[in-house]
Amino acid sequence: MSVFAAIDCGTNSIRLLVSRVEQDGSLTELNRDNIVVRLGQGVDATGRFADEALARVDAALEVYADRMVSLGAVDVVMGATSATRDASNREEFFEMTRRHLGRVLSGAQAEVISGEREAELSFAGAVIDLPPQDGHTLVFDLGGGSTEFVVDAGRGGAYSTRMGCVRLTERFLHSDPPVASETDAAAECIAGQLAEAAEHVDFGSVTRLVGVAGTMTTLAAVHLDLDAYDPSRTHMAVLPLEGFRETARRVLADTVEARRAYPVMHPGRADVIGGGCLVVDAVASRFLEQGLETVTVSEKDILDGLLSEVIARNG
Repeated sequence: MSVFAAIDCGTNSIRLLVSRVEQDGSLTELNRDNIVVRLGQGVDATGRFADEALARVDAALEVYADRMVSLGAVDVVMGATSATRDASNREEFFEMTRRHLGRVLSGAQAEVISGEREAELSFAGAVIDLPPQDGHTLVFDLGGGSTEFVVDAGRGGAYSTRMGCVRLTERFLHSDPPVASETDAAAECIAGQLAEAAEHVDFGSVTRLVGVAGTMTTLAAVHLDLDAYDPSRTHMAVLPLEGFRETARRVLADTVEARRAYPVMHPGRADVIGGGCLVVDAVASRFLEQGLETVTVSEKDILDGLLSEVIARNG
């Protein structure tokens, strides 16, 4: 039996998954955690990581390193996504990851994941618990700085767009709540990004839509009117696509204070989820026109895909 770990560092949050591989090959999850660090703070405008953002990541990685060591992890993989691809001072980030991850495995550091590979890893994680069905599945991973689209593990195309909840909010949504001129400008940007994605991904073949990552799971919890965030309720939830779109529109129209009042809303997500709501609106509208009626929300995503890679490289 061996213990392995995976870390996903995105634009808005950094997440840890630690699992033990049992003698029969099954997995026992030992820890799954999420800390909002807003690594992408200002990167879209300045092209570099903010000092305070790096400090938040440093503190989170110290917590995670302590946890991995205490659980006996023998190997770790850390994927860094959209914000790290864009930042000019990313070497500061990599040095920090070497310092913390080296406590688990000498020489370990974060690796930048291409948008296409991110999409494929997200698909692998998202569909682990999906029941089989005829047709074609699209997974979309709505992150802080990018949104990935992948059909059938890349066989129907994979593409990473430059839109996410943090990037769109910082670029367009400056009022609280956003005003029509801001949401219209953001929607125009999203439409352009979706058109680009459609050149690489076979949207027309899709018969099942699966959404992953924090915006999706949070909106699912809001839609289900949960009293507290419960991943056992949101994972594999099959929701009416039109109703889910209406939930996204309602949350977009809320003030930040009103969003924070939702018992399922992480305080570090309330001020940026508006950008994600606009992506949900556009994606839902696109597939409602195509005749799809539901969206499945998965709590598993790129983090689970990364863990499968570290397990595989250890035989």
